[in-house]
Amino acid sequence: MKRKWGTVLLSTLVVSGLMLTACNSNTPSTGKENADKPKANDAKSVSSAGFPITQQPIKLKMFTRTAPVNGPFKDMPVFKDYEKMSNIQVEWIEAPTDGFNEKKNLLFASNELPDALYRSGLTQLEAIKYGTGGQLIPLEKLIDSYAPNLKKLMDTYPEIRSGITTPEGHIYAIPGIVTVNSARTDKRWINQAWLQKLNLKVPETTDELYEVLKAFRDKDPNGNGKQDEIPMTARSDKLSIVTQMAGSFGLDLQFGYNINLENDKVNIWMGSDRNKELLMYLNKLYSEKLLDQDLFTQKEAQYLAKQGSGNTGFFFDQTNNPMLDTKVNDQYIGIAPFKGPHGDRLQSNAAPIARDFGAFAITPVNKYPEATMRWIDYFYSDEGSTLLRFGRQGENYELRDGIPYYTAAFLATGNQSKITPYAGGGAPHLISEKVASYINPKQVQEAQKQLDPFMPKVKYAPPMFDEQTAQKINVLRNDIDKYYEEQSTKFIVGALSFDKWGEFQATLKKMKIDELQQLYQATYDNLKKQK
Repeated sequence: MKRKWGTVLLSTLVVSGLMLTACNSNTPSTGKENADKPKANDAKSVSSAGFPITQQPIKLKMFTRTAPVNGPFKDMPVFKDYEKMSNIQVEWIEAPTDGFNEKKNLLFASNELPDALYRSGLTQLEAIKYGTGGQLIPLEKLIDSYAPNLKKLMDTYPEIRSGITTPEGHIYAIPGIVTVNSARTDKRWINQAWLQKLNLKVPETTDELYEVLKAFRDKDPNGNGKQDEIPMTARSDKLSIVTQMAGSFGLDLQFGYNINLENDKVNIWMGSDRNKELLMYLNKLYSEKLLDQDLFTQKEAQYLAKQGSGNTGFFFDQTNNPMLDTKVNDQYIGIAPFKGPHGDRLQSNAAPIARDFGAFAITPVNKYPEATMRWIDYFYSDEGSTLLRFGRQGENYELRDGIPYYTAAFLATGNQSKITPYAGGGAPHLISEKVASYINPKQVQEAQKQLDPFMPKVKYAPPMFDEQTAQKINVLRNDIDKYYEEQSTKFIVGALSFDKWGEFQATLKKMKIDELQQLYQATYDNLKKQK
């Protein structure tokens, strides 16, 4: 297949029923397969199919992000069982979500590299930088020879390969792949118990949301006689509240950035009047304590706890898991995006099929790259993904019509998030209809139905630039993104007056936001030529 660089057009239609053949990697090694196994004295030889992957045990060091809900990776059934199957032992170097990027950057800066990065959240810019710099190895030949499951997915969905391949034809990182629509976007959860108690209808517009949040603040919907309700909250990272609400103000997120496409023209909207309206709206919510006052300081664990407390009026999350864990899920329903002041109503933050870019990468210190690629490839099959997401059959899950579900006994323990690295997002594996029962139960499906009519018809994935352009993008965005996040936060919390908006726009121009826009425009123009 001819490799193309750039981004790929993604529809938001639900892709369901993907049933991948695991290329015999999920069956015991017998007969003909034994001929392909490595010799007993050659741990570097890798079997072409089946298990173990190597005859002699090998050890790998992997750097990984851990979510607050996770237990130690070494104790997870998936990795204990897979070590026995594969003959590959993994020593995990764990870093928590909070502060993970800083530790990842330090790892590369010091050149103290592990064998691989797992759930590493590498960006396109990082993959280009560290790949061309020799700190990550090219994976395309390894995928073709040692990753039949991943290769089949890439052949089935060509946008995956195009979205992770550089113009030079290299793949430096592989993504988490999502073929079920509800796993590609956060839902909008509102406390229906509070709505019912206060005789309020589901808000349809941003103005109606404002009125509902005021009622949540003032009318004691939890009935304890205290004004302790949290009307609205969101994650604190990377201006999550802005991306969640952007679609109501006509602001899209194309190319994985703050970009609208209008008549084939790229418009980076950070200094636009529409964005000013959005930030002013959020400032109004924050100043009137309708928006969580800990919005920009809370940790992930605190945010999840607020979801499960039942004392929050409105928030955003992909699943209903935190609510299930504390049994308050009946209080919440999923709702549609809000219509904004200009009639816009877009669910702008939907992700592409290759949802989690940079989920796994291999470094040059790795002595066993072939075995490492076979190790990760298993999780791009339905069987491997079932093991990763559900643990042990009988002990943790049971099959119903071929679909894995946690057993009632195991659900009662509340330990689902402790046994799997998928909890917290970003794991390198396949999320298909067949393995999505926990993140796609009826409540989540119903919430997604509210969003489907407002999902973008066209979604461009973040581009893979050539090295020279990537370096320019990196330099420009390092300054622009930091400045935009700092100033936007100040606008929202009231530390910076909107009288300074003109100065804000002028500073963005001095930082060459117009040049950045031109680079993205060239990317889009090249994509159109390739159609």
